[in-house]
Amino acid sequence: MRSFLILAALSALPQCQGDETVRAYGAGDKTWTLVELDGTPFDARATLTFPETGKIAGEAPCNAYSAAMTVPYPWFDAGHIAATRRACPDIAAETAFLNALGEVTISDVLGDTLILSDDSGARLVFKAAD
Repeated sequence: MRSFLILAALSALPQCQGDETVRAYGAGDKTWTLVELDGTPFDARATLTFPETGKIAGEAPCNAYSAAMTVPYPWFDAGHIAATRRACPDIAAETAFLNALGEVTISDVLGDTLILSDDSGARLVFKAAD
């Protein structure tokens, strides 16, 4: 009987493990549009979404991208960012965006604003799309 109880408890563990990423703390189910990069208004279009637990995705100015997101909130770690390889006139803006996205370490969801930062302060400021 004791073995049965231990097995029942162990089988319930995966069900107890929920999403602890920024997605579960207000960032999920929204499309976030980048409005500011390193304190400067971002004139190109870049988006960020949290389509499912453990993933981020979006559109950079030229290419679609995706990455894993497994660290618990408020931490942020995009890890390796995979992107398509189209060229466009906004490639410099895309490079700056993807580099910053790969370097940020902290996330903060404040209603319709998502701020991603590192030790130097806010790097990326997003607004939820209407």
